[in-house]
Amino acid sequence: MKFSDGYWLLREGVTAAHPAQALDVTGTDGGALEIHAPTRPVRHRGDLLRGPVMTITAHTPMPDVIGVPLTHFTGDRPREPVFELTGQECSAQLSHDDRHATLTSGALSLRVSRSGPWQVDFLAHGRTLTTSGPKGMGIMTDATTGGHYLREQLGLGVGTAVYGLGERFGPLVRNGQVVDIWNADGGTATEQAYKNVPFYLTDAGYGVFVDHPGKVSFEVGSETVSRVQFSAETQQLTYYVIHGPTPKEILRRYTALTGRPALPPAWSFGLWLSTSFTTSYDEETVTSFIEGMRERELPLSVLHFDCFWMREHNWCDFRWDPRVFPDPEGMLARLKAKGLHVCVWINPYIAQRSPLFAEGRELGHLLRRPDGSVWQWDLWQPGMALVDFTSPAARDWYAGKLEALLAQGVDCFKTDFGERVPLDVEWSDGSDPERMHNYYTYLYNRTVFDVLRKHRGEGEAVLFARSATTGSQKFPVHWGGDCEATYESMAESLRGGLSLGLSGFGFWSHDMGGFEGTPTPALFKRWMAFGLLSSHSRLHGSSSYRVPWLFDDESVDVLRHFTRLKLRLMPYLYEAARIAHEEGVPMMRAMVLEFPDDPGCAYLERQYLLGPDLLVAPVFSDSGEVTYYVPEGTWTHYLTGRTVTGPRWVRERHGFLSVPLLVRPGAVLPVGAHADRPDYEHADGVTLRTYGLERGAQVTVRVGDTLFTVVREGDTLRASASEPAAPWALAAGDRLARAAAGTGFLTLDVPEPV
Repeated sequence: MKFSDGYWLLREGVTAAHPAQALDVTGTDGGALEIHAPTRPVRHRGDLLRGPVMTITAHTPMPDVIGVPLTHFTGDRPREPVFELTGQECSAQLSHDDRHATLTSGALSLRVSRSGPWQVDFLAHGRTLTTSGPKGMGIMTDATTGGHYLREQLGLGVGTAVYGLGERFGPLVRNGQVVDIWNADGGTATEQAYKNVPFYLTDAGYGVFVDHPGKVSFEVGSETVSRVQFSAETQQLTYYVIHGPTPKEILRRYTALTGRPALPPAWSFGLWLSTSFTTSYDEETVTSFIEGMRERELPLSVLHFDCFWMREHNWCDFRWDPRVFPDPEGMLARLKAKGLHVCVWINPYIAQRSPLFAEGRELGHLLRRPDGSVWQWDLWQPGMALVDFTSPAARDWYAGKLEALLAQGVDCFKTDFGERVPLDVEWSDGSDPERMHNYYTYLYNRTVFDVLRKHRGEGEAVLFARSATTGSQKFPVHWGGDCEATYESMAESLRGGLSLGLSGFGFWSHDMGGFEGTPTPALFKRWMAFGLLSSHSRLHGSSSYRVPWLFDDESVDVLRHFTRLKLRLMPYLYEAARIAHEEGVPMMRAMVLEFPDDPGCAYLERQYLLGPDLLVAPVFSDSGEVTYYVPEGTWTHYLTGRTVTGPRWVRERHGFLSVPLLVRPGAVLPVGAHADRPDYEHADGVTLRTYGLERGAQVTVRVGDTLFTVVREGDTLRASASEPAAPWALAAGDRLARAAAGTGFLTLDVPEPV
């Protein structure tokens, strides 16, 4: 939200009060630093009689993280909901002299000036990361609207790039953008976003998390071009500065504070096929798709039923439409016998025609207006209402409907929607409607995920979710929403996924081929290559099927080629998934995340790293022309063995069965022995492919519960495994060399240089 009119003036109706000095600074018994900051200089006692005064209570929830609560009036009633944060045992150090008072947590310090103009600096290792200077922090009022806002402005250093703020589809670098943290169902082609996260990451050693679940307005080098501004309509606003120094360390600390993703089951990394949205389908149609995939040797892991598995105007009643699915239990059993997992579409809305509407209304489980009537509208479903997930009884009621589907044989749910949440309502637990607008998706997806975890077990729960906020990363997987069948939309989807990964989310997917419209065969083939080199891979559309033989014969070949490639890479990919689960570092990584010191990577948004060692550059043209950047070192094309030495830009042309897929120098890549399913024993028959190991190098890779260590001694590669404990050796020359272990357990592979 903009408050100023240029550099000197405020907008009409806006008044501002900024801390002028730190009147007194005291340490608390809990290790916090409490600062009372009047908004006018105190020259004599008469100046003490007028306000306002800003109170700041700096504290530390964990090492290298400092929280800064800003408070105007303390008498405001506590407002729910609040983000669920996880602090750690952490002792802060307090120090002061005549000029400054300092709170230190790990390597990060907050330093406030005790004399002279208002100044708060955040420092690490003797370097200033960012600063809240004069007229940055403020109490802002708008006479036109009656709004009362707290605002902060943090300095943006020369050349510092800002990332994150959720899944956003515009340019990856946020500098110059205006971002409102407000969930909306706006597709992938606008400034709106399904997944809004009030956290931004910089390449200057720090990130900032604004701990407010409602609307937070960010001006990223826009209203004031040398600052990141954020504001919210509230009397109390807390933000956390998180030190890295690397972007990955910032993400590790941010996700330690807000939650890390569960580890999805291995089967979820295989190919998902959807019935699509408005297409006509029944068991015969579904079976024809599955048999068509089998006949063409296209490995399929998950079959997804979209909206019309339920009867029209009944969404959601969680009942199979008896006109087209008269025997759902039998059908699900037949699908399971083919080795498939089954996903069904759901949302948190209850249409008036659904039998659950009357049931939910009588039980008090539907969201109500202040006058006690059920909140309803006609957008999406006629007369639809929302489940009130702030009520434990409503959550149990909703969960019970899902449990019946699990008992039938359903494995997981696509949790669609959750963004269109009204403000003219009263929640059962008294939550503030403005704060619940974004937070609703957290309660919705947590409810569904908990049902799956309870009935399918830890490690078997997985969603396909669209909306999200801070903390929702704990309930994977999320997909990018409604994109169009164009190369432009394919690129905007990738930008959204990389932005979400820089916002703490470990897993992400998208509709291969685009959702709206029908892709050309060329676009479909290019998108499939991208989709199968993503965390999760789903074929889905709106009004047309996404089985490849409806496009052309080559589409079948492309799908087979890249699906098998992904399944062979599962030992590597599942280890990257484990890292996302345990450390909060995403599977799909913007280049800046891995190469923060390479200025060539700061703005890259059409390529990424899949895990730590695979560079992927999707092709966004029919012709196959693609330009991408290679960081320092000699990288190897995984599909051809050809090498390219960076740093440099590369321009290539690729056929439909190829894509730039480069292996990082010095990597040891575990490649599986199976290409027909993702959930096999990844260490059984694994091949360790080595790439440019220098003499004396030692690399350890994990495959399942086994740790493999590869050492290069002169021209010899030696490998050992933690289980079973057995060594292997192989001569490493200029040409392709292979040596199979005597047990048949391991193969070392040195690709031939080209």
